[in-house]
Amino acid sequence: MPELPDILAYIKAIESRVVGGRINGIRLNTPFVLRTVKPSIDEVASCEVRALTRIGKRIALNLENEYYIVIHLMIAGRFQWKETNAKLPGKLALAAFDFDNGTLVLTEAGSKRRASIHIVQGREALHQFQRGGIEPLEATLESFRDALTYENHTLKRSLTDPRLFSGIGNAYSDEILHHARLSPVKLTGRLTDTEIVTLFQSTQDVLQEWIRRLVAEAECEFPKKVTAFREGMAAHGRYQKPCPDCGSPIQRIEYADNECNYCPTCQTDGKLLADRGLSRLLKSDWPRSLTELEDLKSRYNPSA
Repeated sequence: MPELPDILAYIKAIESRVVGGRINGIRLNTPFVLRTVKPSIDEVASCEVRALTRIGKRIALNLENEYYIVIHLMIAGRFQWKETNAKLPGKLALAAFDFDNGTLVLTEAGSKRRASIHIVQGREALHQFQRGGIEPLEATLESFRDALTYENHTLKRSLTDPRLFSGIGNAYSDEILHHARLSPVKLTGRLTDTEIVTLFQSTQDVLQEWIRRLVAEAECEFPKKVTAFREGMAAHGRYQKPCPDCGSPIQRIEYADNECNYCPTCQTDGKLLADRGLSRLLKSDWPRSLTELEDLKSRYNPSA
C-alpha cells in the first residue's frame, strides 16, 4: 500500500499537471469504485482543481465550490498519467479523469477491488476520512511519545496503526525500526526514554529521506513504479539478503497479507522472532538464533 512518502510523490506529480486545470469528464470502468451517490459525477465533472491534499493514505483533489474527490489506493491501487482521452487500460483501469493536457487513470491490480473514490462537499465532510493519527513529521517528541504509548502494543503494530500515526504502513515501519535498532515485537510499554527519543528521530529521518528521494523523482517523471519494495531499503522486502549495516541475513515474519522484516543482529540481539505458523510446526526445534537456523538448514538439506 502506498504510504506517506509515496502519496506525497503522487501529489507532487499530479498537482503539477492538474492544478488550475478543469476536469473535462470522469469515466468509470467499474461503478463499484465510486462509493458515494451525492454529489454526483455530473456536479464535479467540469470543476477546476484548486489543490491536492493528503489525508492519511488518501489523496483528495480539492475542487472549486468546496467539492472534493477523495481517492484511497488501498494495497494495489495506482495512478497513471496518459495522453488526453486515453483509452482505459483493460481490466486494470477503475476510472479516468480527463483534462485538456492529459488523463489521470486510476488502476488496481488483482481481482480484489479495494480502491475507492468518494465525492463529498464541504471541508467538514473530510473528517470522516481522518483516522485520528498524528502527523509523524509534524509531531513533537511529547506528542509522539503520547501516541506511541497510548496502548501497550508491539512497535510494529503501533507504528502502523492509523489511529496513532498517519501515513506509516508496513514498508516504512520496517525501515524506521531498522534505523532505530529496535525489535518490531518490543512492547511500547517497555520502551526506555532513550529508546523513544531514538525512535522519534528515526521516524523523522527515514520518512524525510524517502520523501526527498521520491518527490525528486516525481518532479522529473510521473511515478511509474510505486512499490513497497524499493532499491535502497535496508530491511523491507530484503528477506535473506545481507543487512547493509552488519551483513547478517534479513529475516521476516509473515502474517495475513503483510510481513515484518528485521535484522536479528541489529534489532533483536541475535534472536530469531517466532513465525506463528513455522514455530507451531517446528515447536522445540524452532531456531533461536542465526547459528541455530543455519544448523537446522543443514540438517534438513545436507547438500545446501
